Amino acid sequence: MPMLPPSLPPSVLTAIPAAYVENAAQKESFLKALEQWRKTRDANLRRENGWLTLVGLDWLSEGENTFGSDPANVVPLPKGKAPAKAGLFVLDHGAVKVKVASGGGVILNGKPVSEQVLKSDAEGDPDILILGDLSFYVIKRGDRFGIRVKDSQSPVRLNFKGIASYPADPAYQVVADFIPYVTPKDVRIPTVLGTDDIMQAPGYVRFKLLGKALTLEPVIEDPKAPELFFIFRDKTTGKTTYPAGRFLYAAMPKDGKVVLDFNRSYNPPCAFTPFATCPLPPPQNRLPIAVKAGEKTYGNH
Repeated sequence: MPMLPPSLPPSVLTAIPAAYVENAAQKESFLKALEQWRKTRDANLRRENGWLTLVGLDWLSEGENTFGSDPANVVPLPKGKAPAKAGLFVLDHGAVKVKVASGGGVILNGKPVSEQVLKSDAEGDPDILILGDLSFYVIKRGDRFGIRVKDSQSPVRLNFKGIASYPADPAYQVVADFIPYVTPKDVRIPTVLGTDDIMQAPGYVRFKLLGKALTLEPVIEDPKAPELFFIFRDKTTGKTTYPAGRFLYAAMPKDGKVVLDFNRSYNPPCAFTPFATCPLPPPQNRLPIAVKAGEKTYGNH
């Protein structure tokens, strides 16, 4: 087995099967690409508006919903970071309007806002309200509307020490056959909310891993920027990896082939916060093997 480049981090240089590739250059390319992916993943989590900053999610009722730092509000904001009564969210038959109390100090698009109908995440990029360290916006899940609250100075973000991962292992990077459906079909994807999301599956992939013939069915999240999104669980789930399953993205098929790199399997946002609304693996994406690659479980969520 050729010597691996000494410049790469030791955490990535372990558990590389001798039979994986023909030459050291291919090994180096694989390891460097994975290490960069992990660095980007870590940086995205640590951003001032990343998942580590999520501190609240409250569902709106038809009519007026108060918000502010008083715990009695429908949408309570972190203590000391907002007025006790900062304003109202008014839900009116599928439209959400914010009404900010006098002196509330809420900013929208760089300017103070007093009253405004808000765009939710179901309509693309939502309108984001800013109040000091806090940002909050409307999300829509099924027929429900909620307010998601983030704090750039969240203790979870400030105390984040990174995510443990399995050692890099090229054996978990496979080329799959893509079998398209005649027409993309709607599939039900369960969520942590106890509801189902309807998403489109363009087909399924067929591959071999650890000597087993396997299939997975991806969905497309954003038709404007299509990628194959896999929500799966395996025999490590609930043991060394997150109990609700993991996510994996892959590029769209090329010449009927899809590259799956399970070293890039990662934890859903629900692993870091109880205020996310994650999809769960559907029955067809429960693998009968232990995928000892990618991110391990994090914290106690």
